[in-house]
Amino acid sequence: MKPHLKRRIAALQALMGPAGLDAVVFPDRENCIYYLGATDIECIAVVIPAAGDPMVCCLWLDAPYVKECTGLDELLAYRFPGANLGQTIAEALRRLGLAAPRVGFPKYFVEFGVFDILRKALPDMTFLPATDLTYRVRAIKDSDELALIQTACTFLDAGMEAAVAALRPGLTEAQVLAEADYAMRKAGSEGSTFRMQVLVHRKQLLAHPYAGQDVIENGQPVVIHLGASYRGYAAKMCRTVFLGRVPEESRRIYQVLMAAQEMAVAALVPGAGVAAIFDQVNAFVEEQGYGGLLFEHLGYGVGIRQSEFYPIVGKGLPHVLAENMVVDLLLPTIYKPGVGGPRITDMIRVGDAGGAYMTTYPRVIVSK
Repeated sequence: MKPHLKRRIAALQALMGPAGLDAVVFPDRENCIYYLGATDIECIAVVIPAAGDPMVCCLWLDAPYVKECTGLDELLAYRFPGANLGQTIAEALRRLGLAAPRVGFPKYFVEFGVFDILRKALPDMTFLPATDLTYRVRAIKDSDELALIQTACTFLDAGMEAAVAALRPGLTEAQVLAEADYAMRKAGSEGSTFRMQVLVHRKQLLAHPYAGQDVIENGQPVVIHLGASYRGYAAKMCRTVFLGRVPEESRRIYQVLMAAQEMAVAALVPGAGVAAIFDQVNAFVEEQGYGGLLFEHLGYGVGIRQSEFYPIVGKGLPHVLAENMVVDLLLPTIYKPGVGGPRITDMIRVGDAGGAYMTTYPRVIVSK
């Protein structure tokens, strides 16, 4: 197996023993990208035992490609519809020779059909969560991953420039986003990993809004949150454009968020606890008169997924930063009805001298 993939699997296996896991099954695209180095994949799984080489289950047509990506000589290739992914995973687990295996699964993307086959084929198997292990291993990026993320970040500049240039009253959110998405695709992006946002003011205090058919009007802040990807790795960036005459407090909120972001970024050093970073930022926001209006999570890890669950920079969490983790900051807005909503988000790499910005679009107030 290729050395960098072997290192990733060894890092996971080091955590599996203490967690009491005999194997971990990843039947999802995200983790197969990470552990197999393959992106042109579907209907695939990797079974990683507590010791030894992984077993890859894939469609027979994809086997040569997966072998090339991984360096593995042997795969469990199946021909659909005579066989399927669930049956092939069950066969891989039987090869471990365990009477009652304890098997971990990730948070997302385990189809019910796969689960149903496994519980019937291996009735003594215990299904366990492996989400925390998964994200802890993926949190620290190697040099190849950092290069892919940095490339994805470069596409965001083209998208933001196109969105700002297109933004004007009378267009829908989706029409502005179309210009940004097209520009990023032309620059090399392989698409966003989340539903992107161009948001009129009234939608900016919702938890998960997205660019739709709302018509942009003058005299309001417009949030533009873009995503790009490259060879399986995600990047994201958010800016706010002030269109026409906007309430002065909305501008002030954006300035507070920019200052809070800089404070948090400076604190992103190896060994720092995320709870202390949140407390520092929250205290600053309270000093500015916005106590109790800041969401309790400031940012998430970013990698193959746009929001990974280690580390989360948030209130009271025990997560500890390490060099070459990548996070997005500052995720939330200030939730004050009527004037809150402006946002700023950047991709940051954790380093000895504090966080290093991976996104480069100017972090200033944009008025139009």
